[in-house]
Amino acid sequence: MFLMNLVSTILFYFAIAFICAVGIGFAAVVVMFIIDRSQTSDAVRRNYPVVGRFRSLFTELGEFFRQYFFAMDREELPFNRAQRNWVKRAASGKGNTVAFGSTRNLTLPGTPIFVNAPFPPLETQAARTEPLQIGPHARIPYDAPSLFNISGMSFGALSRPAVRALSRGAKKAGIWLNTGEGGLSPFHLEGGCDLVFQVGTAKYGVRNADGSLSDDRLRAIAAHEQVRMFEVKLAQGAKPGKGGILPAAKVTPEIAEIRGIPVGEASISPNRHPEIGNMAELLDTIHHIREVTGKPVGIKTVVSDETALRELFGEIHKRGEESAPDFITVDSGDGGTGASPMPLMDLVGITIRESLPLVSDLLVEMGLRDRIRLIASGKLMNPGDVAWAIAAGADFVTSARGFMFSLGCIQALKCNRNTCPTGITTHDPRFQKGLVPEDKFEKVAAYAKMIIKEVEIIAHSVGVTEPRAIRRHHVRIVQDNGRSVPMSQIWPRPVPVDHASQ
Repeated sequence: MFLMNLVSTILFYFAIAFICAVGIGFAAVVVMFIIDRSQTSDAVRRNYPVVGRFRSLFTELGEFFRQYFFAMDREELPFNRAQRNWVKRAASGKGNTVAFGSTRNLTLPGTPIFVNAPFPPLETQAARTEPLQIGPHARIPYDAPSLFNISGMSFGALSRPAVRALSRGAKKAGIWLNTGEGGLSPFHLEGGCDLVFQVGTAKYGVRNADGSLSDDRLRAIAAHEQVRMFEVKLAQGAKPGKGGILPAAKVTPEIAEIRGIPVGEASISPNRHPEIGNMAELLDTIHHIREVTGKPVGIKTVVSDETALRELFGEIHKRGEESAPDFITVDSGDGGTGASPMPLMDLVGITIRESLPLVSDLLVEMGLRDRIRLIASGKLMNPGDVAWAIAAGADFVTSARGFMFSLGCIQALKCNRNTCPTGITTHDPRFQKGLVPEDKFEKVAAYAKMIIKEVEIIAHSVGVTEPRAIRRHHVRIVQDNGRSVPMSQIWPRPVPVDHASQ
């Protein structure tokens, strides 16, 4: 009898303890749910309360598990965990130092190694990069203040809160924001940042009803003081030879009005500008837009060989350097996009590692290096990438996916499905509420500032006072045999040709 009473008592207290534990657990879940719904810094937790915490937990525990089971910091594509984590730390404003040693394979062919100087400049000798003028022949040239800026991402491909955060973040960081080919939205303007208006093949935002270029709409866009330049997009890295693709689910009434297209219908841009079929017509278009707007005009393209560029530069010499584009944005064959056919994404166009020095050298050879500014774009989102691009010949570097990561992108690879879990590339209000511009714009600005700061650190390490003084002899490229050779040996600077005497 005593034993039965003891067992009953134990079971009673166990039941009470279990009920209390369940109650405490339920209360804890409710509290975490409320906290996750109300916080604004993590879109995944905001959209997926409580459950979303496991992603951060697994990410944090990953470095410990990888000691025993696997090592994937540098193995994931298109961007590995080490790259994404650097952006996350930079955007959060936290210290961006690492411990113990590099996880990068420094013997991998193609790896750039910066050459440290025996006597680098003292901190008191360091200088900030000065603004660089673009468009000397435009009525309103642009003195671009920053060497690192935001690449083209359309409103439509991106959500409203994402564009708002980018615009405000760009203003705070003092950098420009490229609108992408989707037209100029109020959300681009509200942050007050400098803007580059991209003219895509469908002429969104500056088109007539038949899809042709509208001078009246061009003037209206140029009337905004924030719009500093115009970029004629010939090709994009992830889909050269193919126009933009906006799924029907993303063509809301708001986006349709901004772009000038029907609501709820998929919008497929032409694969090229119908009125531009040769280099002469390209220069005619550039001249026309520059005359109508009064502002600098450049082109964005993907380069696979030098034949077309030589033809373009030859046509410029026939007409005079004032006919030249004010800048050329070179996009990489491994660039990104919201939607692209896999054959184009995987197989067409060479990467920026090859095309950028090629274009820079041709500009030098053709005597146009000081006339045409060179912008590098495509998978350049960490300090080493930016410093390499400047050494290769770029005047400016732009990034799209780097800034997406600063907004909280987790590389879910759902950009084309309208189901982005972080609210960046979706127009579903359920997911958009996870992205709070009032919080994210600070992260955008912090990321941009950290990039510039650490590129300056690399510049000082190689012995120059500011980033644009980095040259190819400051970089060595690892070869197949494991040895490195100077980049200046792989890509020697060409001798300019005297075209005036020809």
